[in-house]
Amino acid sequence: MSTIRLWTLSSHHSAFRVGGWAHLRQTTDGLAGAAGGARQITPERTALAGLAAALKDLPPGDLAVHADSPIVLGPIRAMILGEAAAPPETDLDLWAQVQTALKGRAVAFVRAPVTPNTPQAFAAAWAELARDKAKTHGPFTHPIPKPNLAKVQGL
Repeated sequence: MSTIRLWTLSSHHSAFRVGGWAHLRQTTDGLAGAAGGARQITPERTALAGLAAALKDLPPGDLAVHADSPIVLGPIRAMILGEAAAPPETDLDLWAQVQTALKGRAVAFVRAPVTPNTPQAFAAAWAELARDKAKTHGPFTHPIPKPNLAKVQGL
């Protein structure tokens, strides 16, 4: 069984309560990605929504989650690895999606700072774009086009 590599990043603007997220998934089938965002959203829900979207329809395999967010590497990681007692009272819909997608998988978390010429930098740019699009156009989720994915550096 192969390991699926996942890069996830979120961007939140607290003054406007708008957030965007992006993820990249590298599987044996290649590289795929998506970006999305919403208005009237918390930073925690933005990060969790991005992770839930990244985990949707995953093929079988172990998972390596590359992230730089204190939200993902802190409370989300603790919940997934069973280091926290129970999910918070908020965002139970997203927690259910994440827990269902991860059932029976080995999950490792890798700290991946946003540095130039890395998949994490690519995801950061798309997360900011998604945040700005959500601010002007409302909630959305779209795949990242294949020609753009071909430009990801650092893989």
